[in-house]
Amino acid sequence: MNKLSWIEFEKCVFSISNQCKNKSFEGVYGFPRGGLCLAVALSHSLGLPLLDEPKNNTLIVDDIYDTGFTLEKIRHLKGSETHVWISKIKPSWWNAYSYIKEKEWIVFPWENINAVKIDQDLYLKSRR
Repeated sequence: MNKLSWIEFEKCVFSISNQCKNKSFEGVYGFPRGGLCLAVALSHSLGLPLLDEPKNNTLIVDDIYDTGFTLEKIRHLKGSETHVWISKIKPSWWNAYSYIKEKEWIVFPWENINAVKIDQDLYLKSRR
């Protein structure tokens, strides 16, 4: 298990902000749940509106690229750019702040460390 910190979160937000600060996005969209944390922070950092849904010309973010199931839904959007904090697969069409080869479970700062097993079980059930 790899427990990430709020300091690491701030570094990720700073990095994505620097990469996107000169681009003209309509807003920021973050996938619920973990992507929302990044989206709110980036919305403030870049001065862009937080969007209810992904659309063309949007900065789209998520906490992790694991199987690709979530991000494949938005791959077709024109003018959009996708960033994740952690990618367990070498990035190809998306951007990753950090790429890890390990298959270990990641615990983000906003998650309850005491509920790791429950979260992991729910995730595995949703992927069946």
